[in-house]
Amino acid sequence: MNQNISKLCGIAGKESRLIIGLMSGTSLDGLDIALCRFTGSGQDTGIEILAFETVPYEDHFKTEVRAVFSKRSVDLEKVCLLNAWIAQQHAGMVLDCLEKWKVAPDEVDLIASHGQSIYHAPKILHRQEGFGNATLQIGDGDHLAVATGIITLSDFRQKHVAAGGEGAPLAVYGDYFIFSKKGENRLMLNIGGIANFTYLPANLDATAIFSTDTGPGNTLMDAFVQENFGLPYDRDSLIARKGTVNGALLNALMDHPFFEKDFPKTTGPELFNLAYVDEAINRAGILEAGKEDILATLNRFSATTIAGAMKRTLDKAKTFSIYSSGGGMHNPLLMEQLQAMLPGYAFQTTAALNINPDAKEALLFAILANEAVAGGNTRIGDGKKVPGVSMGKISFAR
Repeated sequence: MNQNISKLCGIAGKESRLIIGLMSGTSLDGLDIALCRFTGSGQDTGIEILAFETVPYEDHFKTEVRAVFSKRSVDLEKVCLLNAWIAQQHAGMVLDCLEKWKVAPDEVDLIASHGQSIYHAPKILHRQEGFGNATLQIGDGDHLAVATGIITLSDFRQKHVAAGGEGAPLAVYGDYFIFSKKGENRLMLNIGGIANFTYLPANLDATAIFSTDTGPGNTLMDAFVQENFGLPYDRDSLIARKGTVNGALLNALMDHPFFEKDFPKTTGPELFNLAYVDEAINRAGILEAGKEDILATLNRFSATTIAGAMKRTLDKAKTFSIYSSGGGMHNPLLMEQLQAMLPGYAFQTTAALNINPDAKEALLFAILANEAVAGGNTRIGDGKKVPGVSMGKISFAR
């Protein structure tokens, strides 16, 4: 047997596995690195997050990625170069964290890398005849594996697309395995650049699970603040609180076919970007609107679309508990508005479930790697014809 295959079989058969989950989101804040210990798989998965850190990206890194990020026309040579370069940068960050945590690379069984999304193209957005759903993440797994010496699983979203899904959201799998609880209807709300939620029914019926994107989370607010205030984001909602929601602008922002499409669905900054905001401002006829007012309206827009999606898809006769994660949970005005719009819902973060909410997305990709190596063929009814949980391309370290 090939020694790499033999090593992988050995990892699959271990009582516990040490897996690093990596997540780099559309906000380009930094690389989330979660060192996790796993036992079992599927609904018998046991998890302990041993260490977690978000390594901030330097301005140079952000500039390089933004040169190709969410753009229909890009320099293909730049994409080619960044595919390897991003992986090498991530590898350096992983090795630095392992040194800090006093963990040797050869103690780690697997790396699970989401990579860096540069374009998301579900059919409901591109609408080109003869083409289906597509998504592209770069940051090559082979480069990560060779640079770290650790077997790496990457490119998880392609299997979902190949099986008829849109490539997102993938949180449904980890949410189901880790957070389902008999007797409690749970909503796992993640507010990253794009917001999404997973519904976990109290009766644990896997076919009733539902997961979908809702629209913008932080992406419009962050981009607007970066463009107009020179800050990475609106810390503590201090800027948005100075503004007043503009009803005409909110209506213009809400006036898009995406919001009329059936659930589940996905989207990205390819749609929700500053050009989208500028177009809405023009249609609303408020060219002289104050920047604080625009930001306050963008905050309300995110809250309205998240709450609206929940109200449209969930049984009004049931009670729900919402467990939040992602950068948006740190936006107090956004969370206040969500609670006001969903008065019958109990709000907490995943910290109440003993999972660091900032580490959740990195953890979820580590779960997918664990399932790919040691799991079975669990199916989850997320509204799409998807395979059992076996996602990710395997890159050996040698």
